[in-house]
Amino acid sequence: MAEPLRVAFLWHMHQPYYRDPVKGEYALPWTYLHAVKDYYDMAAIVDATPGARAVFNLVPSLLDQLLEYACGEAADPWLVRGKMSPGDMTEEDRLFVLENFFSANRQRLIDPSPRYRELLMLAGDGRKTKGRDRLRHFGDQEIRDLQVWFFLAWTGEAVRRRYPELKELVRKGRGFTEEEKGLLFARHAEILNAIIPLYKRLHEEGKAELAVSPYYHPILPLLCDMKVAHTAMPRANLPAARFRHPEDARSQVARGIARFREIFGFAPAGMWPSEGAVSDEALSIVAGCGLKWVATDEDILGRTLPGGLGPHKGRLYHPYTFRSGAREVKIFFRDHHLSDLIGFTYSSWEPARAVEDFVGRLRTIRERVPDARLVPVILDGENAWEYYPDNGYGFLRALYAATAAADGVELVTLSGHLAREPERRVLDRIHPGSWISANYGIWVGHPEENLAWDYLERAREAAVTASPHVTELLAVGGGSGEEAEEMRLARLVCDSLYAAEGSDWFWWYGDDHFSVHSDRFDRLFRRHLMNVYRLLGLETPRELFEPIKKMTPAGLVREPAALVTPTVNGIVDDYFEWLAAGLYDLTKQSSAMHAAESLLQSFFYGFDRESLYIRLDSPAPFAESLLEGDELHLHLATTGEHRLDLRPGTTGGNLLVKGAKGWKRGRGCCRWAIGRVCEIAVPLLPLGLEPHGRLAVFVTLTRGEEEFGRWPADAPLLLSYAGPDLDAYNWIV
Repeated sequence: MAEPLRVAFLWHMHQPYYRDPVKGEYALPWTYLHAVKDYYDMAAIVDATPGARAVFNLVPSLLDQLLEYACGEAADPWLVRGKMSPGDMTEEDRLFVLENFFSANRQRLIDPSPRYRELLMLAGDGRKTKGRDRLRHFGDQEIRDLQVWFFLAWTGEAVRRRYPELKELVRKGRGFTEEEKGLLFARHAEILNAIIPLYKRLHEEGKAELAVSPYYHPILPLLCDMKVAHTAMPRANLPAARFRHPEDARSQVARGIARFREIFGFAPAGMWPSEGAVSDEALSIVAGCGLKWVATDEDILGRTLPGGLGPHKGRLYHPYTFRSGAREVKIFFRDHHLSDLIGFTYSSWEPARAVEDFVGRLRTIRERVPDARLVPVILDGENAWEYYPDNGYGFLRALYAATAAADGVELVTLSGHLAREPERRVLDRIHPGSWISANYGIWVGHPEENLAWDYLERAREAAVTASPHVTELLAVGGGSGEEAEEMRLARLVCDSLYAAEGSDWFWWYGDDHFSVHSDRFDRLFRRHLMNVYRLLGLETPRELFEPIKKMTPAGLVREPAALVTPTVNGIVDDYFEWLAAGLYDLTKQSSAMHAAESLLQSFFYGFDRESLYIRLDSPAPFAESLLEGDELHLHLATTGEHRLDLRPGTTGGNLLVKGAKGWKRGRGCCRWAIGRVCEIAVPLLPLGLEPHGRLAVFVTLTRGEEEFGRWPADAPLLLSYAGPDLDAYNWIV
């Protein structure tokens, strides 16, 4: 009988360390919100689905935050204002709620609730209205309904099914009382306390394997030796100071394992290194800390093996043994495409069709690669689900059930596979890189990232110079037992240094990713370094009081410099045609997830006195990038919502307007051409734009009656409209 094709799902559970080391409060609420929406749901779905099995990789600094929330000791301004009675709120408190409690995916978390959507419209839906002007629309009941809906929308489907009273709150929809709000937070408290025991039980019952990451989620190879980045990125500009502290990498791994053991009562066998980042030195450290396996991306294997992955990626579907002297550790390599389908694509498909497609791809692997033994599917465990219906509940249950029931396919954990089939393929070197582009470009190379690394190196050097206890702790990675005050302070200094080494701060520096909260991540990074100097009684360098992050929208290259009137014909006629237009680089418009590919590359926009002009560029000729039946949709929002449907082969049509009964034909007659590029002209009058106003824009692509792509992925572009007098203020020489 042929060996089954084994499939292992690994879900990586991680949030940045949001606790401000100086103020002691949480700068952002995402650990709490993902706890009640995703961390419980993901485990509960495995528990409730016959045949389901998974690996959950838990970052120790995340576990610390979960425990602090569970015992009620987390000082979180979002929670404080969520629980506060509107009658007790100051104007500042009410503004905080209004400005922050719409931080949710609009399509899946806001729009399904008529009341939540109504409150968003009442608040201005992102239009440039001063907060205090909007407050006049929000009495106590509106504020309370917004409090409830924000935290209720962020409540997972499995949680709602466990507590029917939460379903009743959804059904009621509006007019919530303080007692009902209190009930919601009481149920959240129960869930927070249930999360870690549930994961532990799943591990004990064999339904899940629990794995770990380095304590504060650092990029281990860059801690070991920054210069390793040049192997994968020969032309990268690296920081002025060479960061080279393998002892920090060893401590992050060893402390992570120790904290995991303290919480769960056993040592983990495996590790997803932060961002799948590996190097020879990093893997040697991991092996030396006693771990049995690690996992990373298929592109790392492809660049390690002579000749790459082979026909049909045949070399991918086996673990390997990495050896460094007497040390060894098993390595699994994720199927990049299958993982990204779950992370970025299937959310816009009907769940049954998505599951059928996934299982069909597994059958194809089994047929084309007869000696394939294991398909690792590894991805983020929390961020994808807000893009799925019902937080991915139906999709995940169907995915586990269909995979477990498929002929010739078996669901396993990674340690379970190794116990049954030891691996003899040996690697004595590994290509240094991460799961993104097989390099470290997200975390080093941009001037902002390099400056942050320089600040970190200076703070570390200052700490080592000022305190022999810090030098001792950094060298040995910690200590235990009773200790003098000086050693206690030294330990806190090391905690802040290790926290500042986390990958998350560097993720948001540069122009790779965009978040409206980028300034908070920047501030937290600098606060950890400030705390180092404060604890040691040293003067804090003035540079740490200045933001590193330049607050411009991700991918914004320029705003319009003059009026433009391009010819709408699908080609760029000359160099000057779009020269004065505004430009966004859409490859920089990403979220906490990182999509592998994008159809759209550039977004140009400009105005004359009659029309808005938009140009979309693709890496290939635009017309050739579209398939038969594809439909492109341009979404525009000012005081109302508009949509333009563009079908290949057509050149014009009416602007659609969203009304109470759906979309209807509007007055605006638009023109477009899809050729080498896609060029669009939209009349200004129906949009109702005022000079110095803002226009929210995004683009979607429908393929096979499913949304296939959305640009930008997270939030619309907010375009500035200067008005017909733009030429009077700007000119190009």
